Amino acid sequence: MLVGASACGGGGSDKASGDDGKASGKPSASASPSPTKPAGPPMLLETITPQTGTTVGVAMPISVIFTDPVAAKARATVEKHMKVSASQPVAGAWHWMGDKRADWRPKDYWPSGTTVKIDADMTGVSNGNGRYGVHGYTHTFKIGDDVRADVSVTGHTMKVTRNGAPVRTLSINAGSAEYPTWDGTMAVIDKQEKVHMTSCSVGISCDKGNPNYYDLTLPWDIHLTQSGTYVHYSTGDPNPGSGSARGSHGCVHLSLPDAKWFYGQVKQGDPVTITGSPRGKAPADNGYADFNLGWDQWLAGSASGEQTTATL
Repeated sequence: MLVGASACGGGGSDKASGDDGKASGKPSASASPSPTKPAGPPMLLETITPQTGTTVGVAMPISVIFTDPVAAKARATVEKHMKVSASQPVAGAWHWMGDKRADWRPKDYWPSGTTVKIDADMTGVSNGNGRYGVHGYTHTFKIGDDVRADVSVTGHTMKVTRNGAPVRTLSINAGSAEYPTWDGTMAVIDKQEKVHMTSCSVGISCDKGNPNYYDLTLPWDIHLTQSGTYVHYSTGDPNPGSGSARGSHGCVHLSLPDAKWFYGQVKQGDPVTITGSPRGKAPADNGYADFNLGWDQWLAGSASGEQTTATL
């Protein structure tokens, strides 16, 4: 699933998020097994994100990961059995990122304050490869305040807004010429107070004598891509800004007080948009960079096309 080169560290996994609501195990909604024995082995969902009961940002997609591949011929039927409802109806669509992950995003950002529900009634539904669903899954979540961060690589700034009003402009450093930062919009995957970051885990260098080698535990980490992009504080770049002229290994560096402040402002699904980097936009499946695809590109990966949510 994951694509692209690594950034500043933290490692990666093939899960959509370290804190995903797990769909496997006990289903999160009341659902009954099929009254008749399925025709084949079960089709199960590994994760549904966001986790039920959470409050997320306006750029957060619904991301469903299947344990086994879903054949192209079965995707339209599978999509129709994953019903999305919202208290403020919006246009949106499913998009397949490979054969195990399907994301649903609105055409534009979610309206703040919207309650969203996904009903994935997979009972008896075929994945086109001999497996059939045996459970239904329901997740309900809410869209919180519209918090956005706009990062200018060349301007060394991050402008933070809440519900359209400017809050603060912070000084930043982004990637170096050798290790540029991803451009584009990335919804926050998750955040951690401390992350162990190593150059070896992201393929930069495992040689302690290499000038790019690092093995650090750093605070106030906002996770942007699976390949290792974070907004965080770095002990090697304590006073970021145009005057320090230090580049990162692809992350966005903030000062310690700014990193702690920003950590307290953002949540999963808030959009962080980076401009001015030569690297290009992060691939849509490198975390939750769904809005890096134009609407026509998004629909090209959908089996059932644009739809309007049902009303809650």
